[in-house]
Amino acid sequence: MKILLLCWRDTGHPEGGGSERYLERVAAYLAQQGHQVVFRTASYPGAPELPERDGVVFSRAGGNFSVYVRAWAAMVAARFGAGSIGNALGGRPDVVVDTQNGVPFFARIFSSALARTSTVLLTHHCHREQWPVAGPVVAKLGWFIESRLSPLIHRRCRYITVSEPSAAELVNLGVDADRIEIIRNGVDPIPEEARSTAGVGDAAIVKGEAPHLVTLSRLVPHKQIEHAIDVLADLVEDYPGAILDVIGSGWWHDNLVEYAGQKGVADHVVFHGQVSEADKHRILSGACIHMMPSRKEGWGLAVIESAQHGVPTVGYRSSAGLNDSVNDGETGLLADDEADLAEKTRKILADPELRRRMAEACVARADEFGWDKTAAAVLKVLESPRVR
Repeated sequence: MKILLLCWRDTGHPEGGGSERYLERVAAYLAQQGHQVVFRTASYPGAPELPERDGVVFSRAGGNFSVYVRAWAAMVAARFGAGSIGNALGGRPDVVVDTQNGVPFFARIFSSALARTSTVLLTHHCHREQWPVAGPVVAKLGWFIESRLSPLIHRRCRYITVSEPSAAELVNLGVDADRIEIIRNGVDPIPEEARSTAGVGDAAIVKGEAPHLVTLSRLVPHKQIEHAIDVLADLVEDYPGAILDVIGSGWWHDNLVEYAGQKGVADHVVFHGQVSEADKHRILSGACIHMMPSRKEGWGLAVIESAQHGVPTVGYRSSAGLNDSVNDGETGLLADDEADLAEKTRKILADPELRRRMAEACVARADEFGWDKTAAAVLKVLESPRVR
């Protein structure tokens, strides 16, 4: 098959995250299976125009908004075997995976209509809670596109999403349940150089010692890293050596640095920025709790990456996806509000036996996931005769 994957970012983008990793791992698997694969995404400083990695051709053009317009033109040209996508595939694509990060690329119109090309919509979660940060006008338009226009245009398409809560959101928007396939995230193996026998289960954390909390996230407002800083500020009186390791980058970074200073814990928060895979896992392995206070998650890849090291997650029940990725009471604790977030964190810190049980459950849970399993399930959907 000739397969076109559409996503507004890739993992090399400064704001790339878990949803981009999902599509890239799937892309690599599809190429390994002998399919021709083009990953179309935005450009950014330092990104080569047409690189190839793991057998996948990356076609980049446009910025946060113009990426859509440039992709539309490229998809129309590809229908006639021309343009960057058509040239890379040697013709039009047989199937397009259109990633809806709030707004889809509408490949159903620009690539599939009047052509023998199928479209599958990939959406990690709905963005009702995130849209307000874009301002009132864009928020209303964005939510209209996501909640009304997209379900109408894609009414004959198959959907892929990553969790039961995300599937339920799509059904609430009018998507037929039998057109939705739930295919959860995989997880990369721990790099050999970052493997450690240390685990939180056997680490005694008592008052006065230095527990490490960690958050692994893009630094944007809806991830609510401020709430993790609030929890840290609540802890430092009893745990004066407590540290919050923040892994990730994003345009909200300076606001978070300022906020940590306002809370009086600037010396207790370490902003690591973008790090290598090995360094990421080293930091995760040294933590006792992974904090994920996001307003919304489709799944939460970092939950499973932390679980690989026996590190449980504390996050919000209202975030939707964590109700699927976290086994509440076993691989982490889900909180109802900010006060409960701090209380749940203290509960884990104060109970060595609970940490030991959670560490064992986390490792067992992480072993259930792999990218080959995820990608094989995606390929099965793409090969399905029901794809239109």
